[in-house]
Amino acid sequence: MPATSWVVFAAGALLGWRFGRSALVVALVVLFVAERTLAVLAPAGGPAAGQARVVFTALALLVPLDLAGIAWLAERGIGVWALGLLAAEPLAVALLVRPELAGVAAAALERGAWTPLSGPVLLAFVLALAATAACFVLRRTIIQSSFVWAVAATLLAFAAGGGGTAASLYLAAAGLVLVVSLIETSHRMAYLDELTGLPGRRALDEALGRLGGDYAIAMVDIDHFKRFNDAHGHDVGDQLLRKLGAALEDIGGGGRAHRYGGEEFAVLFPGGSVGEALPHLEAFRKAIERSTFTLRGGNRPAKKPKHPRPSGGRRRLAVTVSIGVAEPRGDGALPDDVIRTADEALYRAKNSGRNRTSTAG
Repeated sequence: MPATSWVVFAAGALLGWRFGRSALVVALVVLFVAERTLAVLAPAGGPAAGQARVVFTALALLVPLDLAGIAWLAERGIGVWALGLLAAEPLAVALLVRPELAGVAAAALERGAWTPLSGPVLLAFVLALAATAACFVLRRTIIQSSFVWAVAATLLAFAAGGGGTAASLYLAAAGLVLVVSLIETSHRMAYLDELTGLPGRRALDEALGRLGGDYAIAMVDIDHFKRFNDAHGHDVGDQLLRKLGAALEDIGGGGRAHRYGGEEFAVLFPGGSVGEALPHLEAFRKAIERSTFTLRGGNRPAKKPKHPRPSGGRRRLAVTVSIGVAEPRGDGALPDDVIRTADEALYRAKNSGRNRTSTAG
């Protein structure tokens, strides 16, 4: 089991350092130190048993609170002052196990003990779970979610008595949850467009590499987007991109939307043809034409109010899109060639007056 712990925590720390996630590295170090300390304390007996129990309870009190604090600092990174506090904890525990203080420390830390965990420790875990859950609710990230599960796994480790295989497994699991969250976050950053939530260019390239047989590719572009950005600002332009991205997710016909770049989107129709994709693309284009984009005021609150004010006084703008769609021509056609053909069809739609769908000529 020690080998498992070393692999999990070392690999996680390396990945965290590589991706600049200092908070996650520090959390893994905290868990690793706790796991190694508990493994050493497990066989303690005789006169050392009392001191071992003090160390066990002190760790059970500090580790969940450390994880909760690190979770709240995860977005901004760990500062020198936070590292200083963490570094001071082993010194404080070493002071507690001195013969002249061990009895007093045991009496204070073990107060209300009716399980392997004392009352103060149970309170610390409740507070840590509440704090990490609140952090996740506010930020809604994968890493914040992983801290909640890491605290829960740590609770199971200490509830198991702190020593032996069970505790090591639970603490290794807590570290593994953090490592997996880092991998998942890195994957999302690489493959998902942060602004629209749609798969990004890298995901599109991989999807194109898997295409075979019949398929169609549509290129969708917002009309006069540069003029829109210049007139209303990039923040408003981002709102429009998010709106289009959300609408493209429901395009139908098996279409899979991707953010291609700028104001342009790509929609793949695996197993379909241009003729089958056209009705869905036209329905999407007409829906955008019929809808209006409402400019949000500068004094708009950060969160949507329970009773929003009527939008009658706000300015509404018409938005349209142009679309070009193509399919492979012959068995030797490459996806890049199909995209190029769809782009040419898109430019024909633009040059023909915009707000229309054009197929490959």
